[in-house]
Amino acid sequence: MTTVSTRRHRLGVRLGALSVGQVVSWGILYYALIVAAPAIADETGWTLPAITLAFSAGLIVSALSGILVGRWLDHRGPRLIMTAGALIGAVGLVVVSAAPNLLVFTVGWLVCGLAQSAVLYQAAFTVITRRHGDGRRRAMTILTLAGGLASTVFAPIVAGLLTRLDWRATFLVLAILLLVLTVPLHWFFLEHDWTPLPPPHPDEHVHHVASVVRTRRFWALELSMLSLAIALFSVTLAVIPLYMEKGLSYELAAWALGLLGAGQVIGRLVYVVLPHRSAPWVPLATTSGFAVVLLGLMALVPGPPWLLIAIGMAAGAVRGAQTLVQGSAVADRWGTRNYGSINGVFAAPITAITALGPALGPVVAAGVGSYAAMALIMAGFGAVALVSARFS
Repeated sequence: MTTVSTRRHRLGVRLGALSVGQVVSWGILYYALIVAAPAIADETGWTLPAITLAFSAGLIVSALSGILVGRWLDHRGPRLIMTAGALIGAVGLVVVSAAPNLLVFTVGWLVCGLAQSAVLYQAAFTVITRRHGDGRRRAMTILTLAGGLASTVFAPIVAGLLTRLDWRATFLVLAILLLVLTVPLHWFFLEHDWTPLPPPHPDEHVHHVASVVRTRRFWALELSMLSLAIALFSVTLAVIPLYMEKGLSYELAAWALGLLGAGQVIGRLVYVVLPHRSAPWVPLATTSGFAVVLLGLMALVPGPPWLLIAIGMAAGAVRGAQTLVQGSAVADRWGTRNYGSINGVFAAPITAITALGPALGPVVAAGVGSYAAMALIMAGFGAVALVSARFS
């Protein structure tokens, strides 16, 4: 009994350390740039699209390097790779802060992309899946709820620093914070290596990357999740111009965006308390179905403002659930052995497309003439996700 209690305490401490690490890592390596971009543009003369493109390039590096990080985590454990990721992130931020031109600024974010692959959700999901086994959904929910607080915590911190320091000094301070806060968490509280898994049961089929990616099921899952990510991120990240197009003031549209973020928390809580005894494709199909309806409503409903905000919150809940559906997708279909390797390949295209999310909605809206038309097109992507989910 004592052994069971001790193990639960140890798991709780490790999950707490991992969750705090997510708050700090997301806040500094992701949200800080979004907050600071206008100040950087004002001080340097670089355009906002160019600054965003540099950041997106780092996210694409994160998607690609995540494949190798997943393999490492499968075989060697999280402590070394996640500690190294925090160190690399600090170095990348120092390069960003000292960048004399846009090229070096971009190089700094490419280095930060390497760090993101080792410390953000995909790496943490691999750790949780191996560590918590059948209890992974609850642990993933706790982790993502913590990660969801990152913007709430760090947006005011970054904004406050920018009122007292220039953007270069701000990113230097953030580099120090990342180093001081996350390196000890990862080094002292995460596993140095993994206890070898017991030999597979004679009836257990062990899946590997090479065999999984040759299946129709994998590609149906990839198509479904990729289409869903395109649909949700393009519309929800463009909710301010979409709602301003429908007559809301900038301030009210900004409130709608903030409440959409709160909806993500609700969606994750709802997801974890629902029963999960259905076939693995059902949660994905359900999430996609809700996305089709809600994105269609965001496109077609003209008002009033309270209704648009409520629809946006519901869409945020779907986006919050989508994070957990994605995190569980590989383990639900192919088990937890080699999860890191398989999930790294699976998640790379999704991470890459979400890197383009901030730009994708506005680009499509410019092409089709309005944000409402863009949202309707993205509802169509949700329909593609719904159909392909059935074959996953």
